[in-house]
Amino acid sequence: MKKLFMTIAAFAAISSATSFAQEYANDSLTNVHLHEVQIVSTRATAKTPIAFTNVSKEELQKQNTGLDLPFLLLNTPSVITTSDAGAGIGYTSIRVRGTDATRINVTANGVPMNDAESHSVYWVNTPDLASSLQDIQVQRGAGTSTNGSGAFGASINMRTQNASSKAYGEVSGSYGSFNSHKETVRVGTGLLGNHWAFDARISNIGSDGYRDRASSDLKSYFAQGTYFGETTTLKFITFGGREKTYHAWDGISLKKLEEDRTYNPNGAIKDDNENKGNVIGYYDDQIDYYKQTHYQLVLTQRLTADWQFNAALHYTKGYGYYQEYKNGRTLKEYGLSPYYSPILNKDGIPDSYELIKKQNLIRKKIVDNHFGGGVFSLDYNMGRWAASIGGGANHYTNDHFGQVLWVKNYIGTLDPDHEYYRNTGKKTDANLYAKANYRITGGLHAYADLQYRFIHYTIDGTNDKWDWTASPEHSQILDVDNKFNFFNPKAGLFWQINANHSAYASFAMTNKEPTRNNYTDGLLYQAPKAERLYDYELGYTYRSEVFNAGINLYYMDYKDQLVLNGKLNEIGEPMAENVKHSYRMGVELMAGVQITRWLTWNVNATWSKNQIKGYTGYISDYDENWDELYSQTAIEVGDTPIAFSPTFMANSNIGVNIKGFQAYLQTQYVSRQYLDNFGKKADSLDPYCVSTLSANYTFDIPSLKSITVGATVYNLFNKKYVTNGYSQTAAIYQQGDKQLEAQQVSDPRFYPMAGTNVLATVTLRF
Repeated sequence: MKKLFMTIAAFAAISSATSFAQEYANDSLTNVHLHEVQIVSTRATAKTPIAFTNVSKEELQKQNTGLDLPFLLLNTPSVITTSDAGAGIGYTSIRVRGTDATRINVTANGVPMNDAESHSVYWVNTPDLASSLQDIQVQRGAGTSTNGSGAFGASINMRTQNASSKAYGEVSGSYGSFNSHKETVRVGTGLLGNHWAFDARISNIGSDGYRDRASSDLKSYFAQGTYFGETTTLKFITFGGREKTYHAWDGISLKKLEEDRTYNPNGAIKDDNENKGNVIGYYDDQIDYYKQTHYQLVLTQRLTADWQFNAALHYTKGYGYYQEYKNGRTLKEYGLSPYYSPILNKDGIPDSYELIKKQNLIRKKIVDNHFGGGVFSLDYNMGRWAASIGGGANHYTNDHFGQVLWVKNYIGTLDPDHEYYRNTGKKTDANLYAKANYRITGGLHAYADLQYRFIHYTIDGTNDKWDWTASPEHSQILDVDNKFNFFNPKAGLFWQINANHSAYASFAMTNKEPTRNNYTDGLLYQAPKAERLYDYELGYTYRSEVFNAGINLYYMDYKDQLVLNGKLNEIGEPMAENVKHSYRMGVELMAGVQITRWLTWNVNATWSKNQIKGYTGYISDYDENWDELYSQTAIEVGDTPIAFSPTFMANSNIGVNIKGFQAYLQTQYVSRQYLDNFGKKADSLDPYCVSTLSANYTFDIPSLKSITVGATVYNLFNKKYVTNGYSQTAAIYQQGDKQLEAQQVSDPRFYPMAGTNVLATVTLRF
């Protein structure tokens, strides 16, 4: 009833607002050309010699029924998506050419979106951003020079929506399996008084998740005001989100995968009495909470017919925490003293005492961060030249601290919100670039792109990990102070052979600084080194009115790439290490055909070889009860596949568009992926092939612009498949005897995806 009331109220508000705005717009010069604000110098154009795919607003809207933004890019070449909750809502991620989120540069209007420390974008923090986007460009490989962290596999360049010259209103709602739902309201005033336009959106998304308790409660907004002058466009944009999700961060064993695919071990409360270790319940507040707000002030100033200046000031505020129940934790790791607990006799009288060093507790880890700065570009376009000079400077600070909220049966002093660690990360990131595209002759163009990037990163304070090697023992002390100076050159040739044929070749070198985890989880006495990528790309495209096809060849040569190799740091935590030489090489094929006026078929496929040369991995040696870690054994593997890098993947998308009816059948195949770098089948994800069927029909209604009703069936053929996981390979010694021969045990964990599930959608446009 509450949702129905809100929807009716939204209808009324939109009708009133659009009527008023339309009257105002009718009095203005609605044929005024709206010069849109856009930082385009970081984008590739048709004549830029790199591999990229543009995803239009219409393509995004067609798929935007409720799933997170990574799933809307699933049909682009070399893309794989994952979902902890199994239904595409909540914590989701994207990999491109096998590279993970920490190696994918993401910007919105040229402003960096990656977290400055983790280098990841957590899409759950900006839910339904796709409803307020004009388009997305996905650049594969090193791409063009951009702002923010280095692109080591791809760049995702987003532009927020253009202002509309006409007033509009839109209400959409989705509902389906796992109680998944999405409600969105969008309004715009159109052009007011020849100079002003305002747009806004609010969204509410929720899901129970496919896995047990893997719920998501997501809310977001977008608002912008735009001023149009004769040569000036100024836009203020703000968008943000608030997420509250139940943890589904831990995978499940192969046995559990076969018995109960929906099982979620997070939040388990274990019995520490008669049935020690048995799960007796789940903690209700095992949640992740985060609120993030973005502000952007974006200027486009046309200086002359040939020169244009673009600039943006930005600020992002983030605050959040995750809270969890932990079983059998060592108290001194949390700054708490062990205590004596009475042992009662049959009469209930204490006759002895037991020293309690471990106990169940509830902890809370908190981050409070600020990110701000500016980006700019000066663009020149005349005759044979298209050139830009640009860059940016940004500063980030993030306070990390942890609290103990409760300890079971604790005897002693436990202050409210007892703090057990605190540290602060700070990062200054500045870059300057110059790029130019010059038409040498006919259709032959030369491209050059030079960037200098400076990073200063510090971490001060105590870590959330205990240093057992110190004397006396204490929390790890973090004292990181590193500066990096990177030079990132790129160059290439583009040849428009004729109206139908084009080709390109390019080379790029790019550098990337380590993430926060590379420092905090690494060896305290050995700082991780920066990584370097040499990217070679070669491409050819054929285009006609009814058929297009393309091929990209790439060789991405990495120096000192940071990879998880099974090695542990001083306190037994897994860590990443630099490997001297690794590479990714492959071929990407794309084709599309307009079979009839109403039927299209688009396909793409990637064959690749992804290898670490001369790899040495490590496995841990435990006793038979997994209680005692003896040591680690180094295994010289030689050349081995890089984890999460399939050798083959393909997408097919068959689309139908007949008058008001639209439908598409999307299918993705992904070959085997290894969970670590040992290349063992026991620690891998099985190949999978999954299809999605979507259909909708748009009605023209006299009192409205249109009504669209539709439904999407995900995993159409109910395949049991997994897109993500992790390995836990170890050597087990029987009877606790280190002299006996070890048995190597693979015990991987998996994140299962949902079977057949449905989302139905209704959209009303005013």
